[in-house]
Amino acid sequence: MSYAIEEITKLIEAKRVGNTGTTISWLLTDSRSLCFPEETLFFALHTQRNDGLHYISELYARGVRNFVITLSKPEKAEDIVFSDFPDSNFLLVSNPLKALQRLAEKHRNRFQIPVIGITGSNGKTVVKEWLHQLLAPERNIVRSPRSYNSQIGVPLSVWQLNENADLAIFEGGISQPGEMR
Repeated sequence: MSYAIEEITKLIEAKRVGNTGTTISWLLTDSRSLCFPEETLFFALHTQRNDGLHYISELYARGVRNFVITLSKPEKAEDIVFSDFPDSNFLLVSNPLKALQRLAEKHRNRFQIPVIGITGSNGKTVVKEWLHQLLAPERNIVRSPRSYNSQIGVPLSVWQLNENADLAIFEGGISQPGEMR
């Protein structure tokens, strides 16, 4: 399923800097996983190990033109976009991770299908794959790839929902107390 960049801007309550209309089909948080740059929206996540802002130049050179970022001084965004990254869209948000999660939530709300959520201390991926094997002959299932069960992985999994799916199986893990609600 694809979304116009204008629609995504509204869904995640971003300020858009740029003027290029485009359609987004792919969400990206890891520059090593780029497949379809012209249809990709990169979320520049800041983690304990890395800052996604460091990968914008590389991704731009590889064809990505749509980015979700946070800046300490948003008023400088127009200079960045038009001088360094022409023909790009930058969606300015206070927190790119929250924006990713919000976009996944809005996407999920478009589908009226059952979702099986698997949680626990261990064995989530095995149970998910086992359920998929049991149900796949009769259902069109969207499931988490590998063990995408983090705050980043779950939204990326949910993004795979499409009009052909009649069941979803997602795993969700926790990394700190109070995280799962």
